[in-house]
Amino acid sequence: MHLKTYLLLALLFTFLGITAQTKADSLVVQVQLKFNQEDLRLNATYISAQKDTIAFDKIKFYLSDLVFIYKDNSQKKQLPTYHLIDSDAIESQNFSICYSKEKEIIGLKFNIGVDSLASVSGAMAGDLDATKGMYWAWQSGYINFKIEGKSTSCLTRKNKFHFHIGGYLKSYEALRTVTLKCSIKEQNKVNLILDLGKLFSEISLKETNTIMIPGKEAVKMADLLPNLFSIR
Repeated sequence: MHLKTYLLLALLFTFLGITAQTKADSLVVQVQLKFNQEDLRLNATYISAQKDTIAFDKIKFYLSDLVFIYKDNSQKKQLPTYHLIDSDAIESQNFSICYSKEKEIIGLKFNIGVDSLASVSGAMAGDLDATKGMYWAWQSGYINFKIEGKSTSCLTRKNKFHFHIGGYLKSYEALRTVTLKCSIKEQNKVNLILDLGKLFSEISLKETNTIMIPGKEAVKMADLLPNLFSIR
C-alpha cells in the first residue's frame, strides 16, 4: 500500500473513532443506599417513622432495561440488561451504560426487577445466575427485591424480618417501572439514590415482617418501591 494512502486511511479511522465516541459515550450510574437520607450501613441501627428499630443484614435488587429520555422526546434504550445491586458487594453499586452526548438528557427510566421472559427462561449467567440467591424456580422466577434484617418489633425467631418481593404471573406481577427527571451535572455520572426510610415509614414491622412468595402482599410492597428512588 502506498504510504500516502495508508496515512489517509489511518486519519479516516481515527476521525471515525472520535466521531463514534462523541455520539455514544459511557455514563456511570452510582447507586447509593440510604435510610432517611443517611448513608445506610449493614448492621447499623435505624429508627423508622413507625418507631421500629431496624438493622439490615442484606439488601439486594435488580435494575433492568435502562432508558435515557432526551429533551427532543427521543429515547435511548439499552440492550436488555440486568444489574444486581448487592449491599455486600460495593462494586455492584456502580455500572456503566451508553448514552448520546449530543442530546440533552431530561430523564431516566428503568425497571425494578426481572421481566417475565427472563423468569420463564430459567436461571441464567452473570447477574442472573442462581448462585446469586435471587432465583426461586421457574414457577416463581426471580426475586426482584430482597431485604432482610432484625427488629425488636418483629415477634419472629431472632426478631428477623424477610421481604423477598417477586412474581411474574398475571395478578401477581411485581415488576415496577421508575421514571425520574435527570440532568447530567457531573460529567459522565448519575447518582441514583435508594432510600429505605421511605419504605419503612409505610409499613409497621409489628404487622408485616415476612413476605417470601409472590402474592397480594408482594404486589402491595412492589407498589411502594418506585417511590424509594430519586436522582441527586
